[in-house]
Amino acid sequence: MPDVPPRLDGQIRRSYVLWREYITPLIVLEFASGTGAEERDRTPLQAVDGTVQKPGKFWVYEKIIRIPYYGIFLINTGELEVYHWEDGTYERLSPNERNHYPINRMNVELGVWQGTYLGLAEQPWLRWWDRQGNLLLTGNERAAYAEAQAQQEQQKRQQLVAKLKALSAEQLQELGIDAGLLE
Repeated sequence: MPDVPPRLDGQIRRSYVLWREYITPLIVLEFASGTGAEERDRTPLQAVDGTVQKPGKFWVYEKIIRIPYYGIFLINTGELEVYHWEDGTYERLSPNERNHYPINRMNVELGVWQGTYLGLAEQPWLRWWDRQGNLLLTGNERAAYAEAQAQQEQQKRQQLVAKLKALSAEQLQELGIDAGLLE
């Protein structure tokens, strides 16, 4: 969600709080450390013997909040399930040929990427791709890529200057290059 601060009441957020934001998100991603049973719980809100029974997460997202996309990522196995809300119910999506799930309203795909991130051992991570299957880089990855590109360009310039310095003054003049600029 845009414009959602990383802190709420001075505390780092661990979740989005709908009753404080008032806007239903386009997608909810649950990171399940267990089997995902809690995230797939379809128990409806009901009273049993005069006591209100807590509804399941799946039921709340599907029947109350109606979030268009709901993803469950099983951290221990790297499995991903994605559901799309249509006609009052969630339909489980099938991945495309890249094993990604298109999130059409965002023009992206969601999938599992195996690799090292934030200095942690290689493991499965949820990542975003564009519709052509290109991995969308994080800010740190973009910065590292830009730095690597700049270093390559610097090396190319240094190699070119070295080659030009190997030429005679006459050759440089024929090329229209002032030898003094190579110092």
